[in-house]
Amino acid sequence: MMRIDIISLLPKLLEGPFSDSILKRAQDSAKVEIYVHDLRQYGLGRHQQVDDYAYGGGAGMVMMIEPIEKCIKHLKSERVYDEVIYLSPDGEPLTQSIANGLSTQKNLVLLCGHYKGVDERVREHLVTREISIGDYVLSGGELAAAVLVDAVVRLLPGVLSDETSALTDSFQDGLLSPPIYTRPADFKGWKVPDILLSGHEEKIREWRFEQSEKRTRERRPDLLE
Repeated sequence: MMRIDIISLLPKLLEGPFSDSILKRAQDSAKVEIYVHDLRQYGLGRHQQVDDYAYGGGAGMVMMIEPIEKCIKHLKSERVYDEVIYLSPDGEPLTQSIANGLSTQKNLVLLCGHYKGVDERVREHLVTREISIGDYVLSGGELAAAVLVDAVVRLLPGVLSDETSALTDSFQDGLLSPPIYTRPADFKGWKVPDILLSGHEEKIREWRFEQSEKRTRERRPDLLE
């Protein structure tokens, strides 16, 4: 079973994404354990301080290294982790290939940033990997962590009811998915392509591959490069 530990200043933000649909079923069926840790429990002093002003001045607060190190040290005292991942706008862009790789790991720690980010020494000494879900800035790393967890957990064996479903997703073969249709075959004159109604599996596979290439060339030519 995979275990994912998430370090957050706002753990309640993650209650919704993990309490329904595929992620809930994955936890109920013991395919994954997801724990969210409130970083303030490791904060300093009576007020459980977790942030401070940046050396050298400038706007915004910075997450301190001490509470983060205390939390990670506590987690590592109980088990070995394959990766300690910091969700950051300037991390490596999340791809299907990265999700595939992480889905083979046993234990992961995800660190959610806030404010202006974390003390650089966290990135230099405590984090093993940094991942971004896109070239934009969020208020915190919780939503990015939820995206990463969803992308990884759905790949675990037995999580999806159709074991082949994840293998035919966009990006699994470097291409976008082909068009898909369901009933009715004719809706207001908008018809499903005849090839999909033919029952000829080999020709359908060829058509889908051609359509994947066409759609990728039109919408994401960078993938073909």
